[in-house]
Amino acid sequence: MSSRLPDFPAQGGHIQMPERAISVVAGLALAAVAAQPRPNKILSILALGAGIFLAYRGATGYCPARAALDV
Repeated sequence: MSSRLPDFPAQGGHIQMPERAISVVAGLALAAVAAQPRPNKILSILALGAGIFLAYRGATGYCPARAALDV
């Protein structure tokens, strides 16, 4: 079965399971809070984007920021 997820480089950027779980939960919570109607639409959009990034990071186990920093 082929994976539809992109192939990430083998070096750097990979996160371990506890950090992945925290990232998914925090990302989904942040996205849910951001989806509520707020007076400041720009902050809601930024929070939604951050939540989506955290959820993606946790789901895939790959962090582009960590890979860029070579951590």
